[in-house]
Amino acid sequence: MTVPDLARDRGVWTVPNAISLARLAGVPVFLWLLLAEDRPIPAGILFAVLGATDWVDGYIARHFDQGSEVGKILDPVSDRVMLIAGAIGLLVSGDVPIWVGVLVLAREAALSVVTLILAFAGARRIDVQWVGKAGTLALMFALPGFVLVSALDPSGLRDVLAVITWLFAIGGLFLSYYAGALYVPMARNALREGRSARESHGAAL
Repeated sequence: MTVPDLARDRGVWTVPNAISLARLAGVPVFLWLLLAEDRPIPAGILFAVLGATDWVDGYIARHFDQGSEVGKILDPVSDRVMLIAGAIGLLVSGDVPIWVGVLVLAREAALSVVTLILAFAGARRIDVQWVGKAGTLALMFALPGFVLVSALDPSGLRDVLAVITWLFAIGGLFLSYYAGALYVPMARNALREGRSARESHGAAL
């Protein structure tokens, strides 16, 4: 299932694009709070809020005719930056289990590299898949969850938060890697169609 295509391109200056830019701007603030200021609770809350905006901008784009070609690129880029920066920050601070952080980084790094290779090879752009967005959103709540669990004193609330965090982490990793497997045949088709389109264009000149 794909994220629904939007009827019209509303250009650069849209509310969803502004939200995506704000999400990117919040990443260094999160890292500053977590690593420089040693304030894990505000850092975790900020990351969770930034992660929630990933759903908000998509909802606005779909339901208020705010879609754009720029947004289709900016939104997944901001997701990648958030997850990579978040995983690195939490590995440095020691708040996330190493294997979780490594799996998040490995998937995001591989996806980023493959996306660049496909772009240079002339493949058509691949639309974001719903299962991939769901996995990303789950991880955006799991990562700050690990921060808050590490920062809170032992209590019933902390135990409940730990269970929820692990559910999001395991579910997010499963969905993310499943989406990665789905992208393999899609990438092949995108590359083939991109090359065919270039050959057709060249033949028409």
